[in-house]
Amino acid sequence: MPKNRVIPFGYCMKSGEITTEPKEVCAVAEIFSEYLNGSSLLQIAKLMESKKIRYTEDSDRWNKNMVKRIIENEKYLGTDKYPQIIDEDIFRQANEKRVRKATTLNLVCDDLQEIRKVTYCAECGEKLFRKTNGKGREYWNCGNPDCFKYEYRLTDQMIIGAVLTVLNTAIANPCLLEYGGEVSTYSPTADVIRKQNEINQMSDSIQVDFDRVKSEIFRLAELKYDCCTYNDSPQKTNEIKALLENHEQLNTLDIGLFKSCVNRILISHFCTIEVELINGVRIKNITEKDNLKAKLSNASFDLCGQSPQFAAQTVQNIEEVNNEHSIECNDNSCQSADGNKP
Repeated sequence: MPKNRVIPFGYCMKSGEITTEPKEVCAVAEIFSEYLNGSSLLQIAKLMESKKIRYTEDSDRWNKNMVKRIIENEKYLGTDKYPQIIDEDIFRQANEKRVRKATTLNLVCDDLQEIRKVTYCAECGEKLFRKTNGKGREYWNCGNPDCFKYEYRLTDQMIIGAVLTVLNTAIANPCLLEYGGEVSTYSPTADVIRKQNEINQMSDSIQVDFDRVKSEIFRLAELKYDCCTYNDSPQKTNEIKALLENHEQLNTLDIGLFKSCVNRILISHFCTIEVELINGVRIKNITEKDNLKAKLSNASFDLCGQSPQFAAQTVQNIEEVNNEHSIECNDNSCQSADGNKP
């Protein structure tokens, strides 16, 4: 066994030729088997250490990069110098899985960047930041130094799970997307009424100054325009409905759908997550505080293992922006707080 590995793990030099090292060959075969059976690179490294398998002559310490190099080393398929150790089909399956996991991880990181752009503290309105602690565990917190820190560790999976729950609820219950109100409103001010009266008096005069009346009419039009408001929520509601109509329930985050439907994510210091859609409707995702602590201590937060059922997150309350009433969602039915259909 070489002191510093020049020859790949699993091989050794005898009589000037490269040949296999029986103990290491068994370890290589076990590494591929464990990886295909679902073990992570780090778990496999720890397994090798527990079995006291030496990677070099001086050390039986392993890390996930050592395991990764073994899995992706094509020499195990056999060359003119290296005898074959791993079956071609097993090698292909393991490396397809490795590439797939690496691609998925990169996509999730990109997704988290998109989520962070629209995630705010519900208390102060500051954007949230994402960091990892000394153990590599991620957490989100408010970026405002004058604001209180979060009561519990806020994780990627909690936010992604809440978004998935909201989108799946909206897919199953299109009626929750309804937003009342007129497309446009006109409320004349005292200035508008006064200007209208002035024009009327000028028009009724015996000697009409047409140029002045024309100028005042244009001024009146400007004042009236300022009194008009446009509400695009009905249009946005139709856009969301079109996107979600006949859409299958999501198992993983569709970042394109997220960007098209979600305007903001608001998170309180007790980890209540509220998703505001582009039409102004807010869906609040509430998790029992007593249950949350147990969930955080028992759950395994896997960045790529997204599930809409995470942490018993259920939609308990639907609220609308600029609207005093709320909507509650129960068993795929929706009812307004006053008992009437929205």
